Amino acid sequence: MDDATWTTVDDLEALVELVGDPTARARDKERDHLLDVDREWLAASPFCVLATSTADGSCDASPKGDPAGSLVHVIDDRTIAIAERPGNRRVDGYRNVLENPHVGLLFLIPGRGDTLRVNGRARIVCDAPFLDAMVVRGHRPLLALVVDVEQVFFHCSKAFLRSQLWKPETWDPTGLVPRRAVLAHDVEPSGKTVEELDAYYGPSYEDGLYA
Repeated sequence: MDDATWTTVDDLEALVELVGDPTARARDKERDHLLDVDREWLAASPFCVLATSTADGSCDASPKGDPAGSLVHVIDDRTIAIAERPGNRRVDGYRNVLENPHVGLLFLIPGRGDTLRVNGRARIVCDAPFLDAMVVRGHRPLLALVVDVEQVFFHCSKAFLRSQLWKPETWDPTGLVPRRAVLAHDVEPSGKTVEELDAYYGPSYEDGLYA
């Protein structure tokens, strides 16, 4: 890679000169607490992306998913909680929160191009009465990420329109990228064959989502 011919943007003045200033509506739309419509959105969202960083700025973005109505527990107008479900135990985002509590969340509703963004400060809670309200398929979460809301606002649909994300006619999940079992075999060595990995990621994979 030869970046000698690149022109970079190195300060805010240069950035603003290129992209311009936001409109007053875009600049002033953020809130520091949840409105009823925000609660409705959170109740309808089954998926979000959690962005975190370490103290030195190394970043991570982790997907979180649960049935709509179970992804987010609203504690009050300035506090929400997201359950930790069984996974690969890397807990990259939680490791980051222990160093740097600042988080960003992007909440999606399938088929909607607009999104809800929530930024705030997080802490990891391993026991609290509200965990009883976060049971899914009979399983109470071991942990929850509690976020004290500092900014909340809706984001427009341009990225989803450009990407055509919700248009099934553009989907090609088995096109240029190998299926999950092949990816795992080729770049995540485990000693298992592709056939064994196909079986692992097959129909029974869903059975262990909450166990």
